[in-house]
Amino acid sequence: MTCREFAFAADGGELLYGREWRPASKPLGVVLLVHGLGEHCGRYEFVAEKLSQAGYGLLAFDLRGHGKSLGRRGHISAYEILLADLDGFIKEAGKRFPNLPAFLYGHSMGGNLVLNYVLRRQPPLAGGIATSPWLWLAKEPPGFVKILLRFLAKLWPTLSIPNGLDVKALCHDQKVVKAYQEDPLVHNRISLSLLMEIDKAANWAMANAEGFGMPLLLMHGGSDGITSPEATQQFAFQVAKDCTFKLWPGLFHELHNEPEKEEVLTYLINWLQNRETN
Repeated sequence: MTCREFAFAADGGELLYGREWRPASKPLGVVLLVHGLGEHCGRYEFVAEKLSQAGYGLLAFDLRGHGKSLGRRGHISAYEILLADLDGFIKEAGKRFPNLPAFLYGHSMGGNLVLNYVLRRQPPLAGGIATSPWLWLAKEPPGFVKILLRFLAKLWPTLSIPNGLDVKALCHDQKVVKAYQEDPLVHNRISLSLLMEIDKAANWAMANAEGFGMPLLLMHGGSDGITSPEATQQFAFQVAKDCTFKLWPGLFHELHNEPEKEEVLTYLINWLQNRETN
């Protein structure tokens, strides 16, 4: 497996940072990864390794305001900007992995983006994957708090607040948790604008799940204390066709970092291979 860093120009000219992992042999396909809130694509080295062993490339990038990409930390003024960034990312993937089946894979907030992107853009891809997608939070704030936040977001959209993520709920592997806490590219910020845009997009995706138009794999940890496995299951039940929902009992938020990660990624790879033969 080889790893290369790259940058590409997003809509508006901003440079976004990315990584390309390529297997030693000719790739069977490519997985296009969208990471979660506050983190960055460099945290997916093990995922790249397992995909490479199975013959798949992995292409990922740091969302704007995250990792090595430019932008105010944890802020976006409009959801459409994130969707436009995914347009650019998929175009870049076509240059780097031409004429190969491409699968769009999002984790947590990235899962929210992937589900919305496919529903709204209907891209010509081979399939979609979402792990622990942010559709509902595991502990939704009271209604009056949401109303207050919406009001404040209109007055001061760039106001940055702690994202409230419980790092101990990421996974059971304490080495991963410690590395996350000490990673200089990880941040714990979210602006009121980004919070409201993601929440609005989550509600829209739940209301329009029936229109998901490509093969979809949804996976969630049954003991996720960050995002809701019940919401993911409800989304899956509404998808009209070719949707696989896998609940992992007892697992936390980052399935790909749990002690059972070999089993989780083997399941994902088997799903990819089945899509190739269908």
